[in-house]
Amino acid sequence: MSRPEVADNVEALRAQIRDWRRHGQRVAMVPTMGALHEGHLSLIRIAREKAERCVVSIFVNPAQFAPTEDLDKYPRQLARDLDMLATVKADLAFTPTVGAMYPAGFATKISVGGPSAGLESDFRPTFFEGVATVVAKLFLQATPDCAVFGEKDYQQLCVVRQLCRDLDLPVEIVGAPTIRDAYGLAMSSRNAYLGDAELQTARRLNVILREAAAALAGNAGQKDATDEATSSLIAAGFQKVDYVEARESLTLAPWRPDRAGRVLAAAWLGQTRLIDNVEVPTA
Repeated sequence: MSRPEVADNVEALRAQIRDWRRHGQRVAMVPTMGALHEGHLSLIRIAREKAERCVVSIFVNPAQFAPTEDLDKYPRQLARDLDMLATVKADLAFTPTVGAMYPAGFATKISVGGPSAGLESDFRPTFFEGVATVVAKLFLQATPDCAVFGEKDYQQLCVVRQLCRDLDLPVEIVGAPTIRDAYGLAMSSRNAYLGDAELQTARRLNVILREAAAALAGNAGQKDATDEATSSLIAAGFQKVDYVEARESLTLAPWRPDRAGRVLAAAWLGQTRLIDNVEVPTA
């Protein structure tokens, strides 16, 4: 298996994509921050089904990290990532530098309302501005026909869809199911920070969220269900719970029992912040 071609600047990226277009090929994109795992590979497999060509961006985006967050220690392992991309036959890795993405004098930020309200924004107020800005740049640089994002970052997926609708970006956004380990823990690059004991605790997160979702499907009160989930997470060993909330699946507005719903949560184990979400079962 050979590694994909690598483009580390926009000119090289666009030249390769122009060549694909000349041959009438459809292009899919999977934006990532590297430190790839099976969850990312599942997105690339879906992208390969959607298009003849697949470009994977690997860029740790400083604009979505607050000064107190883990930008400096976020894992960077490009050689390993390229080896993993070879296993799923990605065609091109786009690996721009920070200076290329945010050159001197860069002054534009994109703010998306609607689904960005609350949840992550209550605790990471600049996060979705950073996400929207870098995703818009990637889409303008690569001009993909479609892009695949994981449902594990569910609010991000909704924000990207809103971005494309509002700015008429001609990119089909494909949501991909969360990939979990044998115990149901959502795969994440940050799982690498967890010690063995913390990993055992982390695997309780999805179980407790599913219990909350089942309670809501059984007509439990929203506050009762989410408060119980919060208490259960603390009892399981999480040091702090940022939120457990029920929201509408499409808009992330406050959930109503007659609408498709998601239970979303963020909680801390030591210095590691984990997020997850589950669907509220329907009859």
